[in-house]
Amino acid sequence: MAEEKALTASSESGFNLIKFLGEVKAEMGKVSWTTKRELMTDTAVVAVAVVIVCALIWICDTFFSRLFTLILR
Repeated sequence: MAEEKALTASSESGFNLIKFLGEVKAEMGKVSWTTKRELMTDTAVVAVAVVIVCALIWICDTFFSRLFTLILR
C-alpha cells in the first residue's frame, strides 16, 4: 500500500508539458506589453546615456594619459 502511494505521488509530481504550456499561455496573457512609443522613448534614453558615459570615459582616459605622459618624462 505504501509503495502504491509512493508511485502515485511520484507520477503526479512529474513534469507535464501540456499543463506547463497552458500555464505559460495564461501568464503571458497577464503581461503588460509596452507600446511602440514607450519602446522608442526608452531606447533613445539608453542611447543618450551610453553616449554620455562613453564621452566621460574618453575624457578621463585622455586626462590620465596626458597626466602620466607628463609625469614619466
